Amino acid sequence: MTSASRLVHPSRRTILRTVGAGALLVPVGAVAAACGSSGSGQGSTSLVRPRPTLTHGVATGEVTSTGALVWARSDRPATMIVETASSETFANARKVRGPRLTPATDGTGHVRIAGLEPGQAVHYRVILEGEDGALGEPVGGVFTTAPVAARDITFQWSGDVAGQGWGINPDLGGMPIFATMADRNPHFFIHSGDAIYADGPITATQEQNNGEIYRNVTSPAKDQVAQTVDQFRGNYAYNLTDEHFRRFVGSVTQLVQWDDHEVVNNWFPRENLAGQKRDGYTEMNVDVLARNGRRAWQEWQPVDEATSKRLYRKVSYGPLLDVFLLDMRTYKDPNPGAWSRDNVDGVLGAEQTQWLIDGLNGSTATWKVVANDLPLSIVVADKNTTPPGGPKAMEAVGQGDGGDPLGREIAFSRILSQTKRVSGVVYLTADVHYTAAISYEPDRASFKDFTPFWEFVAGPLHAGAFPASPLDGTFGAKYEFVHAPDEENVSPAEGYQHFGEVSIDGKSKIMSVELVDAAGKVLYRKELTA
Repeated sequence: MTSASRLVHPSRRTILRTVGAGALLVPVGAVAAACGSSGSGQGSTSLVRPRPTLTHGVATGEVTSTGALVWARSDRPATMIVETASSETFANARKVRGPRLTPATDGTGHVRIAGLEPGQAVHYRVILEGEDGALGEPVGGVFTTAPVAARDITFQWSGDVAGQGWGINPDLGGMPIFATMADRNPHFFIHSGDAIYADGPITATQEQNNGEIYRNVTSPAKDQVAQTVDQFRGNYAYNLTDEHFRRFVGSVTQLVQWDDHEVVNNWFPRENLAGQKRDGYTEMNVDVLARNGRRAWQEWQPVDEATSKRLYRKVSYGPLLDVFLLDMRTYKDPNPGAWSRDNVDGVLGAEQTQWLIDGLNGSTATWKVVANDLPLSIVVADKNTTPPGGPKAMEAVGQGDGGDPLGREIAFSRILSQTKRVSGVVYLTADVHYTAAISYEPDRASFKDFTPFWEFVAGPLHAGAFPASPLDGTFGAKYEFVHAPDEENVSPAEGYQHFGEVSIDGKSKIMSVELVDAAGKVLYRKELTA
């Protein structure tokens, strides 16, 4: 029997054994052919049909106390079968027959696993059954179901993968930060957005700030900006050719958000790219790009149908933790309107704003983590849509003026004011390509009707790192810690890659937040009591 105060979680050795076989199935530097397309074996004159193959490992997401969603992709039409067990021997395994994987979804598919015990490590493996009944080689992974009692919890968050032209680097061994994260064995991971850089082609080499040459694994999918559904799909496929990334998503269940680079930098609904400096684009209607990008996101990420329809959601992880995942992109107002004095809906839209207020007030969890894919007070200007001679357009929430709430701050002033009696609220974000800890105090603020809180920033995971940006003072934000380069677009080989890790003690209920670099060094640690 396991301890009542700790989630059952597999050892690192077990994880390596379980997911290691799957890591060998995909050659680094090659994106496998889409299901049913060239290389699928269709039309072959051979009497023996090839077995279906899992092309990009396996992954899980949307974890609950009784199960999770399993994702996989086949190189040819096949039925997805998932087996689960309490040990890696798969004795007394449960089997679930899933959907038929076809070219309609680029060979991807999802299976919801349910009926499992809370707070337990679950071994799973995916097997493909071909049209003639032939079975492919299984690929396995591990996930941990959410608890229903107070237990120790550890999770990570970060964002920004393969951005600014810095791709999978063979000299670094790929994207090594994901190996560091997997080694720390978290129960789940919040992917804070920018899971791909659909607007960022990757060339064979790129010069770093220090004059050295950075080498990239290349792919036809990354030769141009993504505009079609297939091009967006290829961006997700590219990242999964990295062995460390495949190992990570195979052994750590994900809660995935989306942000701008899943479509195009700094986008907002109804935007037109005409007249902007957007190299490589022929499709100017951002809504078309967003529709294509969202379809690929739904296919290639471990998200269920409900999440695909409405991206903001609450995930309960036992009595100690509720996670509120925001969608700060779908309902976003235009960036040039950041200085408005009557923008009551802001970046979330009216329905999501009220959902967050009601959800925080109604939560009985000790800790309420709000995963905001855009920072609250870090000033992020949008040069593309700033009108000539006018005030700067803004990509995030704050403007940098430090006065009364304007634009998107108006909605967040309502959120902060109407949840000020809620304890244990912590905001986690990424997006700005450095890591930081930010405290918020009414005594320093121009808007004072809220309770002090913290916002922690992590990233990038494998992208260019950038200097710290100034803070807006409307909500009394202050940097308590920053780790950022002095130069712009510092490569992953030069450092400044980060993730955050949160631990909640099952007995004391203390939350510890750590900001960690790619080598696993803890740069900053803060303990919070609710």
